[in-house]
Amino acid sequence: MSEIKFKLETMQLSDQAMGCLMMALQKSLLEQSDITETLKGFEFVKTNDGLWVKNPPLVKYESSPPAGYEFMSDEPEE
Repeated sequence: MSEIKFKLETMQLSDQAMGCLMMALQKSLLEQSDITETLKGFEFVKTNDGLWVKNPPLVKYESSPPAGYEFMSDEPEE
């Protein structure tokens, strides 16, 4: 019986990939959506700095707050 041998290579996420994970989490929280589809769609590339995400998530926001919310200002009220 022949044995199949393989070597597992460890990899780490780059700072860019960690930022992508954080952006995906932020987007998921803002949109109140499931983060798993975004994470499953990530395409990783191996670099000297660690794994990079080829297709980082885009987070869009409106200049006005969503219904039921208002922007707070750090300016004192007059």
